[in-house]
Amino acid sequence: MAKKRKQDDPLATLLETAPKAKLVDLIVRVAASRPAVRRECLDYLNRHTALSPSRKKQSEGENLLALWAELAPDLDELDAYGGGDYDADIHVSSLLQEITQALSRKKIDADYRQKLLDNALPYIESGNAGLDDDWWALAEAFESMGGDWKIDHACRIYRRLDNREKYLELRQRKLATGTDYYDLTDFHWKAGERQKAMEVAETGLLKGKGRMDELRQFVAKRVESAGNRERYLALQFDQAIDPLTCDKYKAFRKLCTAAEWKSYETKILAQLENARDTEQLRIRMHRKEYEEAMAVLTRSRYPLYAWDSTYELQTARRLEGRYPEAILKYYFSGLGNLKTNAPRKEYTRKAQVMKKIHHVLVDVL
Repeated sequence: MAKKRKQDDPLATLLETAPKAKLVDLIVRVAASRPAVRRECLDYLNRHTALSPSRKKQSEGENLLALWAELAPDLDELDAYGGGDYDADIHVSSLLQEITQALSRKKIDADYRQKLLDNALPYIESGNAGLDDDWWALAEAFESMGGDWKIDHACRIYRRLDNREKYLELRQRKLATGTDYYDLTDFHWKAGERQKAMEVAETGLLKGKGRMDELRQFVAKRVESAGNRERYLALQFDQAIDPLTCDKYKAFRKLCTAAEWKSYETKILAQLENARDTEQLRIRMHRKEYEEAMAVLTRSRYPLYAWDSTYELQTARRLEGRYPEAILKYYFSGLGNLKTNAPRKEYTRKAQVMKKIHHVLVDVL
């Protein structure tokens, strides 16, 4: 009977005659503004098609975001009015529970978890939707999964829910990066526990591994206010070389007096070899150290898949008049092997390199 109904349905007849691309376009357009329809499509495809593991994980992540999109309008209303009618409350709560269960039960990719959390945090922070129990359940779901990433986000939710005990319990469990220590420092500082905040920050400067920017700037601001110029500059120096870039170099130079720069210039240049080649090149050109810039440029390969707008090729153009033979050799390295067959795109690229070589031979040399 069901089969007969399908055959008699004019829509089914039209769908059977439509090209695949048109069907895909139709479904995407219909589902785009209807989260419940999008979720039903994802569920159907999960059940009735053979998906690769990566596609299945993608489908589960998209399903999670579709759930969020479905509850978002009601959640906006609850947040705007400090709560709402019973039906809206139940609808949002039930969908949040589905999200919580999906997070606990399935291996949702980190990108989807992050998008979900980015969407949820403003509502948690406002605390005006009357759904604190559901946010609590979401935090508990993250906590139960274990792992640094999940603990971090559970920690952030507990903090926004003003649950000091749970926040501190989880934060103490994970104090590894500078960002971890800064989060705890900021918590104590905003709670008016200034001495405790500084103790945590100083410990973080000693023990934190990576992502130290916020923590260093926090301490630097306080020591500057206390009049400790020497410590302030030491912290800003550490900031400048982690990692060293031309922008950071210039910013640090601007902070220093002439006497202070004289003390730090040698130290910062000693760190130059640890910087990326492009940043080394930028700094050398900024300092008008053209010979050193040439050494950096020519020890690296010609950028085979780069446009003329790349900094390396812009710099090569600037140095043609000073070091034409060396730049000519650099351009020749961009031709690669001329005896092998290549796609049309590669021939076009090599023609552009030949144009540069012709320019140096005819116009410069």
